[in-house]
Amino acid sequence: MDMNLANKVAIITGAGAGIGAATAKLFAAEGAQVVVADYDATNAKDVADEIGNSAIAIEVDVRDSASVKAMIDETISAFGGIDILVNNAGRGSLGTVETCDEDQWNDIMAVNVNGVYLCSKHAVPEMRKRGGGVIVNTASNIAMAMAIKDRAAYVAAKGATASLTRAMALDFAADNIRVNSVAPGVIWSNYYNKMLGEVADPDAFKAGLRARAPSNAWGQPEDIANAIIYLASDRSSFAVGTMLTVDGGASIW
Repeated sequence: MDMNLANKVAIITGAGAGIGAATAKLFAAEGAQVVVADYDATNAKDVADEIGNSAIAIEVDVRDSASVKAMIDETISAFGGIDILVNNAGRGSLGTVETCDEDQWNDIMAVNVNGVYLCSKHAVPEMRKRGGGVIVNTASNIAMAMAIKDRAAYVAAKGATASLTRAMALDFAADNIRVNSVAPGVIWSNYYNKMLGEVADPDAFKAGLRARAPSNAWGQPEDIANAIIYLASDRSSFAVGTMLTVDGGASIW
């Protein structure tokens, strides 16, 4: 598969594990220079070391504007510019609007929504200097006309990400900056490993995840990485403001 990413510079947030790590490795394999950005500096370094000379690791807190700006500056210093931004950093938690406390709610919004805003805010001017660029946001299939019980903050945040994607696509189309999103279904990752420790019946929890898709299965991070690289490449040059759903058919039930 040739996605023509040679000499492209890509920042991928949340790249220390899961979808982000799979995306960073795939981008590098297709010729990109990759910034493995993550809140966990150790995980980011491990992924960057695995990739090799075409990657650097940057510790970033996407909730914090100064931290994001430092990530942008370090990317420019290392690679000279920015062509692609993958806003993948995300966080989820259990809770309804009644049981989710305010700090928990605010943190989910800060990572999943404010993170997209801040990273894009600081990256867009650098993309404009290069004559354009691409932003891919990781939304979710729950951003469509569906929801999940006991995940109020996460459902709200991913809906906001999908709407923000459309707004950004309109705002920056004239700058030759394409903005799209990918909408994963259940993709097994550390997020679900963490949740296994929070639920009363882990086996029932896993069975419920599988039952969300017609195939009675969950996807792998590489499934979403393949979708992201398509949206980031010139092969999707006419895709603007779209949401590519990769969920094993869950959203058609």
